[in-house]
Amino acid sequence: MQTDDLNKLKKWSKDEKSFEKIKQFVEDLIEERDETEQNLELLESAIRSDYDSILITELKLEKPGPRIVYVNDGFCKMTGYSKEEVIGKTPRILQGPKTDREVLDKLKERLREGQSFFGQAVNYRKDGSEFINQWDIHPLTDSEGNITHWVSYQHDITKRKRAEEQLVNQKVEFDSLREESQRTVVDVDVQGNIVMANKAFRELIGYTKDELKQIKVWDLFPDKYMDSLKGRFDEQDEDTYFDGEDFKGIIMHKDGIPVQIKGSTEILDLKDQKLIRAEIENISLQKRIMDTLKKRNDDFTRVVGKASEFTYSFQYDGDELILSAVSEEFPEITSLSSEAVLGKDTLRKFVHEDDLEKVKTHLHKILGGKNSTCEYRLLSQQGEYITVLDYGRPEWGDDKEKVQAGQCAVSVDEAYVNMSDA
Repeated sequence: MQTDDLNKLKKWSKDEKSFEKIKQFVEDLIEERDETEQNLELLESAIRSDYDSILITELKLEKPGPRIVYVNDGFCKMTGYSKEEVIGKTPRILQGPKTDREVLDKLKERLREGQSFFGQAVNYRKDGSEFINQWDIHPLTDSEGNITHWVSYQHDITKRKRAEEQLVNQKVEFDSLREESQRTVVDVDVQGNIVMANKAFRELIGYTKDELKQIKVWDLFPDKYMDSLKGRFDEQDEDTYFDGEDFKGIIMHKDGIPVQIKGSTEILDLKDQKLIRAEIENISLQKRIMDTLKKRNDDFTRVVGKASEFTYSFQYDGDELILSAVSEEFPEITSLSSEAVLGKDTLRKFVHEDDLEKVKTHLHKILGGKNSTCEYRLLSQQGEYITVLDYGRPEWGDDKEKVQAGQCAVSVDEAYVNMSDA
């Protein structure tokens, strides 16, 4: 103790005996404090090689959230905040527009269950710059095993994530010796974020790299598959659900076109995290239609020249739909002439009555300016109803502001084509 401090203690003491007791008590407290600080420094030194920052919060999880009671120098260096600026605040100060809400919800759920959590999300420094923060959060307990605080070991993995993405991209897209560029590949982290999607995958679904960064992998699937896939990620057991698994399903093109796919998944063990790699094959009839539509964009009515497919055009006549043209393949598939179906209210001649409203909704959507896809039953040459896939798009006027008509390409199930050939 300093001389000034001793003089103050002596002044406040009743007598010499009291002074000695108080002096000893204060010296014990100082020694305990110094020992605690030394132990904390040793702890921080021991884990400094793996984590940039340490943050300890109170137990309370309800809004506004657990208050910060301790941060180390590494936290200040990583975020730009001083200790004084964050003590008493909540970790929300690090969150911002790109912070994944679903990750935060999962974190809160795990903590409520008293479980540890490992994850990552975009966080923001004091100056507003972004970084990818990896958390390893654990409960702190008292001598009776009751949780009293949460400790979060944190690591800025921004550079590593960029390096890994570049490495994966190079491996998948530029390995010409193994013809990797011919594969359709997507890599997803354990939180469902799309880390890498090669060119073939982006072409398959119609999204850009930047667009894929804003969505989860399950957002690419129809509603009936979305919850099931999301549930697998929530289980946090990647090896069980994704390592060496084969799958079949439907993925949605950006334009709303469903694409049938099959593929397999494997686990990529990278430093500090795992990625789930899916290698995909397009097994849908729609791929042929989509490719043809791209190549013949200027002449939509010449989509195909096979009896397994036909095209038609339609428009409004007042408030009614009118079929204005069908391709020459239409009679070969339905046994109806083009003259028999051109005009108003003719859909019922070749569309199953239970599917009429669905088809009309499909056509109205196209005339409303949107691409649309519809599956329905069509009357065949044999007098039976067969399932077809109908892909439609609007035809805009010269001013690009008003839809003049709609055009559709219809693909017939291959089983029917093979039966007709026989």
